[in-house]
Amino acid sequence: MKKAVALKYPEGAAAPFVTVTAKGELAQKVLDAAEENDITIVKNDELTDFLSVQEIGTCVPETVWPVLAKIFAFVMQQS
Repeated sequence: MKKAVALKYPEGAAAPFVTVTAKGELAQKVLDAAEENDITIVKNDELTDFLSVQEIGTCVPETVWPVLAKIFAFVMQQS
């Protein structure tokens, strides 16, 4: 089943937080909306599985910060 997770990391925040989790058709709609709005999509199934069970609005656990740091660095380079 397709899954999608969206994160936000506002300047000054202690950590990124989960803003969207979706599965199935809704996940595809999230991905389509991201594409339409030129939002970078990064595919990482293991991380998506882990983050998709987090509550919306909660900070991302420290255990995945190293992986997210690499992803955010990649996204920043694409901008």
